[in-house]
Amino acid sequence: MATAAASSWFRRYLLPGLAFKAVVIGGGYATGRELAEFFLGSGPRGGLAGMVLAMGVWSLVCAVAFLFARSAAAYDYRSFFQALLGRFWVVFEAVYLLFLVLILAVVAAAAGTIGTEVFGLPLIVGTLLLIGAIVGVTSFGNQGAEQLFKYASGFIYLIYALFLVFALASFGERIGPALAADVPTDGWIMGGLTYASYNVVAVVAVLPFVRHLTSPRDALVAGVLAGPLAMLPALLFFLCMIAFYPAIGAEALPSDYLLERMGAYWFQILFQLMIFCALLETGVGVV
Repeated sequence: MATAAASSWFRRYLLPGLAFKAVVIGGGYATGRELAEFFLGSGPRGGLAGMVLAMGVWSLVCAVAFLFARSAAAYDYRSFFQALLGRFWVVFEAVYLLFLVLILAVVAAAAGTIGTEVFGLPLIVGTLLLIGAIVGVTSFGNQGAEQLFKYASGFIYLIYALFLVFALASFGERIGPALAADVPTDGWIMGGLTYASYNVVAVVAVLPFVRHLTSPRDALVAGVLAGPLAMLPALLFFLCMIAFYPAIGAEALPSDYLLERMGAYWFQILFQLMIFCALLETGVGVV
C-alpha cells in the first residue's frame, strides 16, 4: 500500500513536470548552446534572472493547461485543442506534425554525431540506435514513457549535479567573481519570455499524464512544479558556464568547452550518454 501511495504521488505531482522537462531538454539545452543563445547575452546575473522568469512562465502555463485539460477531460493534444480552438483545432494538428518531424530529425542527427565523436561509429549507427530506442519505448505506450521519464530523469539530474561538483572543484573560484562583475543585464526579460515561448509547446506532450491528476489542486501543484523540474538542470549548468563568461558564449558546444577543463575523460563519456538519454526523452515525449 505504501508503494502504491508513493507511485500515486509521483504520477500526480512529479511525472507531468518530468515529461515537460523531457521534451524541453533536447540537445541544445543539454549542451548549453540554447542557454548561451538566450541568456548569456544578458550577463551572468541577467541570465539567471531570465531563466527564473522563463521558469515562472512555464509553471503558469502548465498549471493553466493542466487545469483546463482536467476540466475538459482532454488527455491528448487533439482533444485538448478541439476543446480549446473548436473547429480550428486542425491548424494546430498541421503545425504539430511539422514540429514532430523537425524535432525527430534534429535529435536523430544529434545522436548520430554523439556516436561518431565519442565512440567512432558511423553517423547512421547513432541515428538508428536513437530511432530504435524511441520506437521501443513508445511501443509500450504511456507506461513505457512513464518508466523512461522516471529513470532517465534520475540519471540526468545526477549527471548535472556531478557536473556542478566537478566544475566547482576545477574552476569554482572563477564563478563568484564572474557573478559579482558589473555587467549590463539588458534583455533578460525578452530572453526569458522568448525562451519560455519557444519551448512552451512541450506542454502538449504532458497531456497523456494529466489523467493521473485527481483534483484541481493536483493540477495546480503539478503545473507549478513543472517549471522548476524543467529548469533545474539548466540553472546548474548556467552557473558553471558563467565561470568563463563571456568567451564561452562563442562556443558551439559549451558542454565540451567545460568538460575539457575538468580533465575527466570518463565523465565526458558519461555526459554524452546523458545527452543521448535527453534526446531519447525528447523523441519519446513528442511522439
